[in-house]
Amino acid sequence: MSGEAFITGEVKRTVDDRFRISLPVEMAQAIADESGETMLTKERAGCLSLWKASDWQTRQQQGVDLIKQKIQAHRLENRWDEVQRLGRLLSTRNRTIQLANRSRCTIPEGFREFLGVQPNQDVMIIGAVICVEIWNPQAWQSLLEQDMPEFGTLFKELSG
Repeated sequence: MSGEAFITGEVKRTVDDRFRISLPVEMAQAIADESGETMLTKERAGCLSLWKASDWQTRQQQGVDLIKQKIQAHRLENRWDEVQRLGRLLSTRNRTIQLANRSRCTIPEGFREFLGVQPNQDVMIIGAVICVEIWNPQAWQSLLEQDMPEFGTLFKELSG
């Protein structure tokens, strides 16, 4: 990861009738390249994330290269089910998308269902330091309730 941006913030947006969402400009700038290209990924049910495409591709390619080496060295012979499972997830996990005017992105089919929102429904746009997340509001609230009590401990561990 380039580590240039430190993305934070929480904003509510509404999905329009064409499944478009307007991102805050500063968040859009942090995750898009010069041409407006960004990587949309499925994170967990009710959450999608947006990454700088070059950072995401580098990160993913490093992992894929390691797995290829293990396959070639016959170190995964007894784990073909897991390799196939990973392949299925890799095949559907991410997609390069283009940000349009006003920092707007369109959520593609397949990602809409994973996010679990309909047109004219609100979503939460969250800065997650190294990426921007798009949350179904109910999933976001559940995660906050689970994680917020550990905030102090987590902050101390990461900053200490």
